[in-house]
Amino acid sequence: MKRREKNKHSLFKLAKYLLPYKWLIGLCIILIIIVNAAEILKPYVMKIIIDDFLTNNAEQHGLYSVVGMGILYFVVIFIGAICALMQARIINKIGQKILNVLRIDVFSKISRMSLSAFDRYSSGRLLTRATNDIEALNEFYTEIMVNLFKDVVLLVGIIVTMLQMDFKLALVGFSTIPVIVLITFTIRGALRRNFAKMKRLIGRINGFFSENIDGMKTVQAFNREKNKLSEFKTLNKEYYDSTLFQIKMNSLLRPLMEVVNSLTIALLVVYGYHGISGSVLELGVVYAFTTYIKKFFEPINDLAEQYNTIQSAAISADRIFEILDDHEAQEDLHEHGHTGKILGKVEFRHVWFAYEGENWVLKDVSFTIERGQKVAFIGPTGAGKTTIINLISGFYPIQKGDILIDGVSIKNWDLGDLRKGVCVVLQDVFLFSGTIEENIALQSDIPKEKIQEAITLSAADGFISKHPAGLNALVSERGSTFSAGERQLLSFARAISHDPAVLVLDEATANIDSNTEQIIQKSIKKISEGRTAIFIAHRLSTIRDCDCIYVLSGGQIAEHGNHEQLMELGGIYSEWSGKVSKQQQAKV
Repeated sequence: MKRREKNKHSLFKLAKYLLPYKWLIGLCIILIIIVNAAEILKPYVMKIIIDDFLTNNAEQHGLYSVVGMGILYFVVIFIGAICALMQARIINKIGQKILNVLRIDVFSKISRMSLSAFDRYSSGRLLTRATNDIEALNEFYTEIMVNLFKDVVLLVGIIVTMLQMDFKLALVGFSTIPVIVLITFTIRGALRRNFAKMKRLIGRINGFFSENIDGMKTVQAFNREKNKLSEFKTLNKEYYDSTLFQIKMNSLLRPLMEVVNSLTIALLVVYGYHGISGSVLELGVVYAFTTYIKKFFEPINDLAEQYNTIQSAAISADRIFEILDDHEAQEDLHEHGHTGKILGKVEFRHVWFAYEGENWVLKDVSFTIERGQKVAFIGPTGAGKTTIINLISGFYPIQKGDILIDGVSIKNWDLGDLRKGVCVVLQDVFLFSGTIEENIALQSDIPKEKIQEAITLSAADGFISKHPAGLNALVSERGSTFSAGERQLLSFARAISHDPAVLVLDEATANIDSNTEQIIQKSIKKISEGRTAIFIAHRLSTIRDCDCIYVLSGGQIAEHGNHEQLMELGGIYSEWSGKVSKQQQAKV
């Protein structure tokens, strides 16, 4: 029941997208009524032609009367066809406009989600929402909503016309309705349950593709192609079986309806012949009734089949609005907050943070980084280093304590100004398809001179100048044609071109040659000048000259001080420094 209520709620939300087009929808309703009137009139006009002009006293009517009725029949068909064409064009245009708005809404929402939301949604799941689920709504807007109204109006019109023509014979025609209801509800229930399963499976398949395409190097490196293929075959077989079941159940519906339709017509003929109306039926009435019965079953067939599409639209709508109604979007945390240029002071006050429940990653962490200082965080995997980066950037809301940027709580900063003032260079550098210049500017209106200055400062000009196209050199997906060091230098140029007051650098752990490492170290020193610099460090060369080094252990600050102070302390840092020195000497 809860699922059905949720589906109904989602369908109502979909209907709200029609409001901007209410006048066009009103025109469509008028056109549908005209189309249905034409459909109902056609058998009735033909009944008059058969009974009054062809069988009974045909010689009493002149040629002009017969031609006139023929023209009337043609006009009815013509008007119905023109109105149907106009209605189809209008509703299709409305449908495509709404789908366009929905796609923009979904992408806009995804781009503004907090990182905690991405922990809950896989990339395949989000991809399915933005593509398959939105496309599944195409039929809902372009066909289902119109056809539902059209079929209901047509049913009512046929029922009224049949009752008006011959009340008792109409009741005979309606006697098979309970059989129709039984067939429809039985098949519909099976289809609904299976369709929900198919939706879940296609989401898993999309996720599987996305994950394995991204991780194909790892799959091939460990020779796991056959294992992954076997895993996919199992998943694909499950979807295949569900699809076959859906096809079988759908294919049953129309033949069963045809059988009931034929049975109804047979009943009409038998009872009509025996004079249920008190006299032998006229040929025109028999024609009209058999035609109306066929037309009566058409909207019933459509309604039964459309239920499957409605269910599909409802499930897709649920999944889309699951994204759109997610209240963990970033603008909800920072909307219309404190504005201004960030200067660079960062302060943590008794910060507690957990990604899930009370599995605390940071426990009562406090520190102050003054404007222009250079600090580093070191510690083992899981100590909380990357979490500190995420919190400074406003990617996650904290559970306890506070983070102050220039004395203002991060909760109160306008998100746009926060991101302008705090720039993060992550380990895993992401490069988009496009040119080098586009990857550095990221569609900002940064002057070309400033981009060139950032490239020079970050030492990325060395390899960019080797490309014949220079800044216009094309970047492949994820920058796969560049080395790890080159991608790192491009990420430095990207950060510096936006001139942040606070630069946060999560140093890459990837093995690079000594020459590239020297270039990167020189670049780091240059780009960190004149701004607050925070390093998540893995190399001694990066942190030796830092004003303060924080040693994290178990989500807490175990030690802090500069390099000399911590070496004298002889604690965790001293031990870590010794290990790193030995590793670097071994490489040499």
